Formats: sequence, C-alpha cells, structure tokens
Amino acid sequence: MGSFFYSDRSVQDLLPPSLDSTSQPPSLFDGTTRLYINYQCPYSQRVWITRNVKGLQEIIKLVPIDLQNRPDWYKEKVYPKNKVPSLEHNNKVTGESLVLVKYVDCNFEGPSFLPDDQEKRKFAEELIAYSDTTFVPEVYRSFAKDARTLAGAQFDYLEKALHKFDDGPFFLGQFSQVDIIYAPFIERFHVFMPEGFNYDITTGRPKLAKWIEEMNNLDGYKQTKVLEQEKMVEYYKNRFLPKA
Repeated sequence: MGSFFYSDRSVQDLLPPSLDSTSQPPSLFDGTTRLYINYQCPYSQRVWITRNVKGLQEIIKLVPIDLQNRPDWYKEKVYPKNKVPSLEHNNKVTGESLVLVKYVDCNFEGPSFLPDDQEKRKFAEELIAYSDTTFVPEVYRSFAKDARTLAGAQFDYLEKALHKFDDGPFFLGQFSQVDIIYAPFIERFHVFMPEGFNYDITTGRPKLAKWIEEMNNLDGYKQTKVLEQEKMVEYYKNRFLPKA
C-alpha cells in the first residue's frame, strides 16, 4: 500500500465558510453525508484528512462550525454534545475523532489505511491508544512545566516508533490511520514550540523530520493544514504560556 494513489485522488476543496449563530442549518438527514468540523480544531482535522486521502470529497460534505459563536441548531438537532467533529451518515450522527477515523476508513470506498499484517495492526492499535491517553495530554501539560524535557520525551517516543518498520517513512512503514491521528498535533507542536520555547522537535530526530517532510507531500493532508499559523501561535502563547 504505497502513496501512489494520492495523486489521482487529490481534489482541491473549495472550503465553505464557517456557520455561526446567524446561519441556517443545512437540510438535515436528507441523505447527504456531512462532516461537521472546525478549521482550527486538530481533532476535526483527523477526520478531514481521512476523507481527503480516501478521495471522498464529493461524497462527504464539509460543514464547518464556528466554535466561538455556535449555531443553536447544531446542539439541538445534530449533535447534543455540541462538539466537533461529528459525522451525519445514514440518518445518525457519530462523534469522537478516533472513532470517526476508523468509521470513515471502514465504511466508505477508497484505499484502506489499516494494514493486513498482524504485527503492524497491533502496533497501530498501541500507537493510536497512546495518542490521546499520553502523547497529546503530556505535551500540552509540559508547556506549563519543563517543555523541552517533558515534551522531548514524547517526541523521542515517536522517533523510536518510526524506527520499527523500514519499508517506508511512516509509522507503519506505509501511510496509515496512525499518521492521520498524529499529524494535526505534530503540525501544531512543530510550529509552536520553536516560537514558545526555542525548541525544534526535529533536532536529533531524523525519522520525525523525514515523516513531517513526507506528510507535507500528501495533497489530502496539505489541504487541511492550519492556514493562519501566526494566529495559531498567538492562541497557543496566550493559552499556555505565563503572562508577562
């Protein structure tokens, strides 16, 4: 399962404007499959990447939500938890990014992003579980403590994981759900940590540097990347760094 199929599955999305409290809802439960996201949300980005790399741009419609000014109908009629991402499909709505990455991969046409190899599949399960139980929370917690040491240990974990299979530059060698799940957070940390802590997460980690380079070559991922990186950095600084 190589990366040869990305070129012919790359469809450039025309990104719709975000819906806010003044917006009317779409024609809900009319048979259209809709992915409700927020353009800045890394959890949404996971499912958005999955949609894109499977070539589902014409099948799953993006519905971006303004999280700072949410429409009431989203909670009342679509997803009572009032979070993104969520997927409207077959007259029901499902949430949670890890669930949705698997759901979209398994229930729609296009290449599969879990390998048949049992050793790789077991490692995928370990890495996917580690992402939200350990990697993401530990890196965020490190911002209030010793980011270089504590976050550094998490990036060392990823560097070691990237050494396990040598048949490609990704976590399982070939591109998989694991890469999709880690990409939005590595993207943000790679941009923010040099600004916030003068710390480059790729220094001394050649496999991670190569992984980022390879990810940036995938059209389905590139289309989902944070467009306004300066705003994201300012948001992270205001949220995570002590006020002067």
